[in-house]
Amino acid sequence: MTNKEILATALKQSAVDFGCDPQDFLSPDNKVVLSRPHPDARRYLPLPFRCDMVSYGNNIVAQTDEQLFSVAEKYINTYDTRHCFETPHLQKLDDMLAPFDHKVCFMAEYFLPDMDFLKLQPCGYKIRILEKGQFDHLYLPQWSNALSEKRPHLDMLVAVATDGEEIIGMAGASADCETMWQIGIDVLPAYRRQGVASALTSRLALEVIARGKVPFYCAAWCNIKSVRNAIRSGFRPRWVEITARKADFVEQMNKV
Repeated sequence: MTNKEILATALKQSAVDFGCDPQDFLSPDNKVVLSRPHPDARRYLPLPFRCDMVSYGNNIVAQTDEQLFSVAEKYINTYDTRHCFETPHLQKLDDMLAPFDHKVCFMAEYFLPDMDFLKLQPCGYKIRILEKGQFDHLYLPQWSNALSEKRPHLDMLVAVATDGEEIIGMAGASADCETMWQIGIDVLPAYRRQGVASALTSRLALEVIARGKVPFYCAAWCNIKSVRNAIRSGFRPRWVEITARKADFVEQMNKV
């Protein structure tokens, strides 16, 4: 699998998620489309969106409903692409969304493997791969990033690191769409900063590729530890996304 093939797969999936053409993300011009459900979209996307925006670095493609179409269009065509995904411009977007009872909610950076850098990272602990059906007993709080209790049927593959008989780290791959599996990672606090996370992430990424799927990795831009792990593991940033949700949904997430 080449970097060109990996990027083409991601662009094709984004096009499915947004209901547009893959080349729309590489255009110098921004684009707004009406959001529609699609059976092949990433499983966790609550389509249709009222307002969701993606940039691969060239432009912004937004998907909205009819009410917010002009809001999204005005926003992405007022400010520079490089600054639409950060404050203070996001505060302006919040102001524009307020009459529609929506706020900016999720902001994430997505990473794809760079085949020039993806390789097995060293680890001082034993790592083994668990197939579907071999990790049903591992849905525990300490592995909540690697495995999803909400969508266990999507969890396909797990890499575990052990110290003796104890599992001390885990990376899981979720089949979030047909062609791309997302990697999540957890390491017990006492075993962090020893290269366990990058060893697990790189090993699992190579296992996913060997199965003909493209691994991808998601992190909040401010989660420095996660971003550093992605880069150390051979992943590179490829696209960013922001999503608006109803104001009461945002307020509920902000409750302590």
